Amino acid sequence: MSRQRCRDTSPELAVRRILHQAGLRYRVHLPVPGLSRRSIDIAFTRHKIAVLLDGCFWHGCPIHATSPKSNADWWRAKLERNVMRDQETTEHLSALGWVVLRFWEHEAPDAVAARVHDVVTARRQTAAQ
Repeated sequence: MSRQRCRDTSPELAVRRILHQAGLRYRVHLPVPGLSRRSIDIAFTRHKIAVLLDGCFWHGCPIHATSPKSNADWWRAKLERNVMRDQETTEHLSALGWVVLRFWEHEAPDAVAARVHDVVTARRQTAAQ
């Protein structure tokens, strides 16, 4: 499991490529303010927008999540902690005024990028008023 990529995954790179081509600039793997060992996959710091792309296995996708058969109790606890940590991170960022957008790795990069683009545009317009 140590060989599993935790950053710069294929879905993440695809979304970043589309956002960059659309003219959006962002920070990559920005540490979550106030929480250690956690990072935002794609961060628009000026508008406080956090984009998190979650892997189906590691983050408990309701459609694609699987459960390992060997050492099942340990894995169940591990994956449940991941989901709880995701909720805590989302709540923490929201309390700091961030808009948190979470997507699954199986979602189409074009659709994810379009949603992110819409939110960034809306925040820009709100900030300009």
